Amino acid sequence: MPTPSEAFTYVGPADIRAAVVRPGATGRAVRSPDDLRVWLDGTGPAEREEPFTYVVDLTGTLLLAPRRSEHVACAGGGPVLAAGEITFAAGEDGGWEVTEVSNQSTGYCPGPEASWPPLAEALGHAGLARPRWFTQAVVFRHCPRCGERNLVKDGDFTCALCESPLPPRPGR
Repeated sequence: MPTPSEAFTYVGPADIRAAVVRPGATGRAVRSPDDLRVWLDGTGPAEREEPFTYVVDLTGTLLLAPRRSEHVACAGGGPVLAAGEITFAAGEDGGWEVTEVSNQSTGYCPGPEASWPPLAEALGHAGLARPRWFTQAVVFRHCPRCGERNLVKDGDFTCALCESPLPPRPGR
């Protein structure tokens, strides 16, 4: 398991963090297929058709929240080992499996190489079938000139705000 020094800290807007983080509140912990089934049974059919917000906390536990919630709220304001969006579908065995998963979280900007191992481990510990890698891996970079968080698209390492070059390697 990665150490807390390898965790991603929240880099999003402070006002969002202040508005959504509540003491003692986090996403729903999923440690087993039954945990996931109980949580999904409490959601509506429309909710189950779109991705959910997820984080992996520092204990390696998968936490889930509705899609339109903030990752920082799901994490209870703390650092994470992974964050993104995840979709489940009914498997052939009657259980649930992961069909789509990304590292898309502009609040944490988790790198795919660093966040995949703890996510894969958390899903394995929860007994959930998963893809071999992110179905959508997102590359993030912070602009050294203006400080904007950027999603790198089509290999274009140019800041979307000030058009400055973005660093080729991630900085934590």
